[in-house]
Amino acid sequence: MTVKRVVTGLTGSFLAVAILAGQAAAMGGAVAEGVQTQHQAGVPAEADRQAILAMQGEYTVTFAFTEFLPIADGYELRPSTETPAREVVIVIADEPDFISLQHLLLVGDREDPMIIKHWRQDWQYQPSRLMAYRGFNSWEMEDVSADDARGAWSQTVYQVDDSPRYAGLARWEHGVGASTWTPAVSWRPLPRRDATTRDDYDTIAAVNRHTITAWGWTHEQDNSKLVLRDGTPRELVREHGINTYRRTELTGVENAHRYWAATADYWAEVRAAWDEIMLADVFTAEDDAEGTLLYGPVLSEGQAVFMGARETEEAFANAAAIIETRVTANGQPADILP
Repeated sequence: MTVKRVVTGLTGSFLAVAILAGQAAAMGGAVAEGVQTQHQAGVPAEADRQAILAMQGEYTVTFAFTEFLPIADGYELRPSTETPAREVVIVIADEPDFISLQHLLLVGDREDPMIIKHWRQDWQYQPSRLMAYRGFNSWEMEDVSADDARGAWSQTVYQVDDSPRYAGLARWEHGVGASTWTPAVSWRPLPRRDATTRDDYDTIAAVNRHTITAWGWTHEQDNSKLVLRDGTPRELVREHGINTYRRTELTGVENAHRYWAATADYWAEVRAAWDEIMLADVFTAEDDAEGTLLYGPVLSEGQAVFMGARETEEAFANAAAIIETRVTANGQPADILP
């Protein structure tokens, strides 16, 4: 089967796609021709790769979300939120057709911050399969047609414990001063900011746009909050989010690199376990809103490795046992440990 496109009426997002397409058509010149030639040859355009790799580095970050359009009768818009952060984004895999970027949060003291593993984004050129969230902690792996895959990159986003979150597929558009990647609408689980504070909707249908600039990059989200529990998806409210990553020189970044040096082998084992699970056509991952059942314990095992309280092999065995109790693959409990 081919990848399904879920459309929820986020017309502004598709207008932006049309504008970008027009800009790309008007570019002309060696850059556009070179990108097209490489894609026709089945080779990732270097401009695409450089746009993805440009997301690495040190950043001051702002996570800003604003509900702006109530759809359900009587719905009252929730207050906007804006949260500052400091992040280091490191490249943990760089192959011709695959790039993996790991985000690390710097928390607390600016000179000696605590490090928290944050989200991860994997970029695959011309993928044959794509992960799709189906609501209620369930995902499917779907085939991607050759036409959809041609010249396109998938972005798969993982939570702090490397469990799956969402994915999208699109072609990069390179304009003057910015490169932009805009996939079709896809579903995703509730963000932590909502999962821990409300229970009036079940999933987000989102357009997940990345724009790379000279000063950093942005991650825009045109979100539609959907209620699924009645059997038919029903839109509750629309929200705009923009995560702004402004390149800077942070203090305390050596702590981030120390954390990753100490825990990289542990997290490689966790990633491999999830790669195995995602070979299934359908899989589920059960956690509570606070993350006490899955992501918290798996993250804690990594912290134990960093602190020297646990060897990598023991920590992964503990994490795998946790994953096996909370994850199913094709309707069966996940089988990770030998």
